Amino acid sequence: MESFGARLHRAVAERGPLCVGIDPHPGLLARWGLPDDVEGLDRFARTVAEALGDRVAVIKPQSAFFERFGARGVGILESTIRQLRESGSLVLLDVKRGDIGSTVAAYASAYLDPSSPMYVDAVTASPYLGVGSLAPMFELAATHGGGVFVLALTSNPEGAEVQRARTADGRTVAQTVIDEISQLNRGAEPLGSFGLVVGATIGDTGHDLSGVNGPLLAPGLGAQGATAADLRTVFGSSLPAVLPSYSREVLNAGPDVAALRAAADRAQADCQAVLAAS
Repeated sequence: MESFGARLHRAVAERGPLCVGIDPHPGLLARWGLPDDVEGLDRFARTVAEALGDRVAVIKPQSAFFERFGARGVGILESTIRQLRESGSLVLLDVKRGDIGSTVAAYASAYLDPSSPMYVDAVTASPYLGVGSLAPMFELAATHGGGVFVLALTSNPEGAEVQRARTADGRTVAQTVIDEISQLNRGAEPLGSFGLVVGATIGDTGHDLSGVNGPLLAPGLGAQGATAADLRTVFGSSLPAVLPSYSREVLNAGPDVAALRAAADRAQADCQAVLAAS
């Protein structure tokens, strides 16, 4: 099977370097005039998929906003994943899973095995039980052409306490994560399948991302405070690998399909102007 890195490289070339989240939190449902229930969730997710599934490279549903409605919400998530995949977008499920042994293997099966009803192109994962604990995810992703985006430097202020702590060899914890993911991607062409999550709001990181050879997901753009221009400061020479991620900045334009598409086009243009100059 073709690797996730190769599929992502092609999708970005064809559709541009943009990821849009599907984050149906109560405030957004209300803004769209929808009830905060499974019917509102379904209409929201279907509208975003209809508007953007055939024009954006990557769509990122946030699993928690579906899970909060129980089994029916998870059913809508499964349906949304199918709709997005049929439209041609790559699906990155934002689940931030992380565990050990058979449990992380079960998470891998849930999202990265083609026989699963929640099978997606890639997932987000937390490495803070040790990057090695995620080995079953990496292995299943490699087997089935999937991807894993591992948290490295996040935008939340509390993250620095762990991520910027120093290890015995002087590197930060985040740099050890970066370096281990870099090893997984070594020699991959045209792009590795294992990415990192680096917040667009964090400024100059002081970390070396030059050897990652994989995608760098940059959440925090738009309503969360970062602009496309901030990507230069955060990523420097690694800009060509950046996958900018917007959620509310685009979703606030709904429920009108044309307005959602226009908002995504504006975000795309802003990011392309920055990335093209790298």
